[in-house]
Amino acid sequence: MAQAARTATSSPAGNAAHPFFVDGKWIWEKNYPPGVTWNAVIAPRPLPELLEHAAKEFADNIFCDFAGKAMTYAEALNTVNRIAKGLQDLGVKKGVNVGLFLPNSPHSILFHYGVLKAGGTVVNYNPLYVGRELASQAADSKTAIMVTVDTPDLRAKADGLLGKASLEKIILCPAEDGATVSEDAAHIAYDTLVQNDGAFNAPAIDAENDIAVLQYTGGTTGTPKGAMLTHANVHANVEQVCRWINDVAAPGKETIVGVLPFFHVFAMTVVMHCSIRLGKKILIHHKFDLKDVLHSLKAHKPTFFPAVPAVFNALANCPDVTPEDFASLKFCITGGAPMPADVQRLFEEKTGCKALREAYGLTEASPAVTFNPPTDKARPGSVGLPLPGTVVDIVHPETGALQPPGEKGEVCVHGPQVMKGYYNKEDETARVIEADGRLRTGDVGYIDEDGFLHLVDRLKDLIIVRGYNVYPRVVEEAIYLHPAVEECIVAGVPDDTRGETVRAWVKPAAGKTLTEGELNTFLEDKISAIERPRKIIIRDEPLPKTAVGKLSKKDLLAQEGIERKR
Repeated sequence: MAQAARTATSSPAGNAAHPFFVDGKWIWEKNYPPGVTWNAVIAPRPLPELLEHAAKEFADNIFCDFAGKAMTYAEALNTVNRIAKGLQDLGVKKGVNVGLFLPNSPHSILFHYGVLKAGGTVVNYNPLYVGRELASQAADSKTAIMVTVDTPDLRAKADGLLGKASLEKIILCPAEDGATVSEDAAHIAYDTLVQNDGAFNAPAIDAENDIAVLQYTGGTTGTPKGAMLTHANVHANVEQVCRWINDVAAPGKETIVGVLPFFHVFAMTVVMHCSIRLGKKILIHHKFDLKDVLHSLKAHKPTFFPAVPAVFNALANCPDVTPEDFASLKFCITGGAPMPADVQRLFEEKTGCKALREAYGLTEASPAVTFNPPTDKARPGSVGLPLPGTVVDIVHPETGALQPPGEKGEVCVHGPQVMKGYYNKEDETARVIEADGRLRTGDVGYIDEDGFLHLVDRLKDLIIVRGYNVYPRVVEEAIYLHPAVEECIVAGVPDDTRGETVRAWVKPAAGKTLTEGELNTFLEDKISAIERPRKIIIRDEPLPKTAVGKLSKKDLLAQEGIERKR
């Protein structure tokens, strides 16, 4: 499938007629960070060049720290080259898809770059997936080789795929240093793979067309699909983000908390690739553990902290947190899910960290689309401004007309970070990518007169009560205003007379109590009667979350046995 043109200015109506293009500029440009220009040229480059450059510029800098053990950038490049050579000896080249079925560790990053250097395509797998989910993704992606850790659980799951679909080999990383890995015809130990001189044959990478990553969507809106992200897509997004934070990120001087799972697109681009682009030290956490993260903050004094709202919420509600613990942080980034305004306020008050900025993106855009500026022009409640080279259209869902500032519609995106399409799914691709390359996100939002994007909700999460539109996010924001609320999810539930009704699931904060009646009374002057939940379920246990830490509406509805018809 050929890639559609990705020129950011190829708006359906043409720039001059675009409601966001005024006096020769996009309305968001006036609020850009100092030194950042919208029309800066971003040349398409192969992703391995990021590590090559970092190893040259920051050779002796610490590349990562994991479980108290550090590796320099020079050592990382040497290891990646040997991984690339070992993979090529196994037949990895252009067109070969290699699965990374790994929890966070240095291997997650080293193999990512090793696969790309060998010429292959990375297929990211969630280590929490069960056999059925893994088998579906392996078959769809035609994964030929799988990389995992030699633990009973992960090895058993990977072994269950052998002989099915296209999987032929499994590479096993040791579960701990010095551990012995048993090998056979189908299993290769990591130590065996890297026993070479690192003299791999560098492939000729066509950055604009060669697929770097098959990044599978979370499946919240149907069967997961493999977004084909080219080298140019991901590299462009890395450049967009790094230029955006240029004023607060000193190359070779920063330390970042790596708690987000690297198999997720947010962490892949922002934590992994952007950190390497800027020569940051990555503090790798196996998973989010509140105690471990607090220890990391105190011991390593990180300067950057990307996470999903649930992580910042957990930190804000931790009784042991003090502003001194967060004094080293220069910049916090939240994305992956809406950041409730009250959660952000509580985090900033509790920690003293005033540099928490919300961004917006999606798998199909590598992922970053908009970002609040790291300046006092940031606008709480919004998800920021379109990144350089990116145009956001707001489109009327029925007429397709471009909406003016302040009017709601579907969020659509032009930009160099927009995917090539879905792997082997041309019909699905045609539904979301239009002829001129514009991506339909399925999100509802509006852009204000200053160029800031405000999200309202997902089109498919929209609740229709007797013909009236109710946006779950609006209801959730109102619920979070109650001081006793720690987590909440709002969803539509089928109803014979009303079409759907609004239902909320709420977990009170530690040490707080709350009843359905109290919360209903609290909401009376916060949202309209049609928006107020007909039923509120108070839960003592945490609400279900994805592997990234986002609250999972899909899993909650499955637990409750609720099936929506849309």
